[in-house]
Amino acid sequence: MQLTNKKDPLATFSKEQIKILSTIVSRATTARYWGKSYNNTRDILGVLGYPDKITWEDCLAAYRRQDIAKAVINRPIQATWREDFKIDEEGEKQTKFEKDWETLYDFLKLKSFFIRLDKLACLGSYACLFLGFNDVNSREALVEPLKTGKAGQRKLLYVKPFGENLATVKQLDMNPSSPRYGKPEFYEVVFQDQDDEIVGNKNFESSIKIIVHHSRMLHVTGETLQSEWRGEPVLEPIYNRLKDLEKLVGGSAEMFWRGARPGYFAQVDPDYEVNDTTSTSIEKQANEYENNLRRILVGEGLKLTALDTQVVDPSKHVNVQIQMISAVTGIPQRVLTGSEVGELASVQDRDNWNDVIQARRSEYAEAQIIRPFIAKCVEVGVLSAPKTPKYKITWPDIYAPSPKARAEIGRTRAEALAKYTASPFIVEELPFDAFLSYFLGLDEEEVEHIIELRETRTAEDEKLIEDLLNEPIPGEPVPNEGIKEEE
Repeated sequence: MQLTNKKDPLATFSKEQIKILSTIVSRATTARYWGKSYNNTRDILGVLGYPDKITWEDCLAAYRRQDIAKAVINRPIQATWREDFKIDEEGEKQTKFEKDWETLYDFLKLKSFFIRLDKLACLGSYACLFLGFNDVNSREALVEPLKTGKAGQRKLLYVKPFGENLATVKQLDMNPSSPRYGKPEFYEVVFQDQDDEIVGNKNFESSIKIIVHHSRMLHVTGETLQSEWRGEPVLEPIYNRLKDLEKLVGGSAEMFWRGARPGYFAQVDPDYEVNDTTSTSIEKQANEYENNLRRILVGEGLKLTALDTQVVDPSKHVNVQIQMISAVTGIPQRVLTGSEVGELASVQDRDNWNDVIQARRSEYAEAQIIRPFIAKCVEVGVLSAPKTPKYKITWPDIYAPSPKARAEIGRTRAEALAKYTASPFIVEELPFDAFLSYFLGLDEEEVEHIIELRETRTAEDEKLIEDLLNEPIPGEPVPNEGIKEEE
C-alpha cells in the first residue's frame, strides 16, 4: 500500500521503500560487529581507535587531508582518463554519429566532468551527473520525465557532477513490472558549490534544493554487492590502514621533534637554594627549549646532564601499511608512492598496473559512464543514432613501450642483426625471415614489410650495377657506331 500523499508524491516513502532503505541502514549496523570477539566483550575497533561507521564526510576529509588517501583515489582515475578515447564505427568515412559526438565532447569539455564524476563515485557509494537539457524553463519542471526525441530535436546545455551528499535519493521505483524496480525514481539535488561546504557542518541556508527525475541524471556506482544503486566507497576497506598511517607518520614526526634533541636532567647543588625567581627562569627556559627550539640553557646552581636521544626509523611499519593498501586496491606500491618511473618500476608491476587500468576502462569507464551517457543523448535526440549499437570505444595502447624502452629494444635488435649478418654462412642454417620472427620477435606483417623493403633495395642495387656496366667508357668507340655510318 502506498503511503505517499497524492498531492505531494515525493513527501514520504512507501512501506516497501522503507524496507529496502532499512537494508542500507543495516550496513552501518553490521559494521559494528566487525572486530567483536569473546562474546562481544572485546571491541577491537574501539580499542584501536577505529570508527564503527565510515561516512561520506569521513572519506571526503581523508581525501582532502591525507596524501595516501588522495593517491588511492587519483592514481587509477588519472591513468584511466590520461589520454582521450575515440568513438569508432565500421568504415573509414566519418559518420554523422561520430561527428556529433566529437562536437558535443569538445563543446562541453566532457572529459573533465567525467573525471570529477569518477572521483565522486569512488569517494561515496554513488555519484550522479546532472544533465541540463533545453526542454525546461523552470526548476519545478525538472521533476518531469525526460521525453525521447529525434536527432537534433534537443540540446544538452551543460552537465554537473554531484556526490551522494548533494544528490540524495528521494523516492524509489517500487513497481515490480518496471525495469527500474528498486532503483531511484527521484533525487533531491542541492545546487551548491562544494567549496561552500564545511565537512560535518553543512550550511544549506543559501542553497537550492530541487527534485529531479532520474531520467535527467546519470547514476554511477563503484563495486556493488546486493544493492543496484549503492556501491562500496573505495576508501572504506582501507580506512583503518589510513588511520594507522596517520599514527605512524605523524607519530614519527612528533618523535623526531621530541627525541632528536637530547633532554636534560637537572641536578640542584645541595648548597644552593632555589628561590621563586630562579624557579620561574628555569621553567621558562625549559618551555622555550621544548617548544621554541631554544639552544642555550643557563642555570645557576644547576648541573645539566644530556639524556640519550631516542629516534626510531618507522619505515618498516609504514611499508606494512602501504603493502596492505596496495593489496586491497590493486595499485602497485611504486605507483601508490609516486616512484613509478623508469628503472624503479619492475616489468611485473607495470604489467599488473596496466591490466588494472585496462579492466577499469572497459568494465567501469565505458560500462557506467561513457556508453550510458551516449545512450541517453541518442535517446533524447542530442546525438544522431549510431549505425549499430556495437560501436567501438578505442583507447590509446596502454601496453605500448615508452620512448626509452623502444630505444633499448632497437639497440638490442641492432646488435643481434649485426651478429647475424657478420656470419657469411648463417643464412643457410637460419633463413632471414626466421631470424626476424623468432629472434627479433617481429610479427608476420613486420617481417613481410622488411623482406619487401629488402627485395626492393636489392632490385634497385642490381639495376644500378647493370646501368653502370652498360655505360660507355670515355675514349672508346660506341658499339655499332661504324655500322650506322656505313648504312
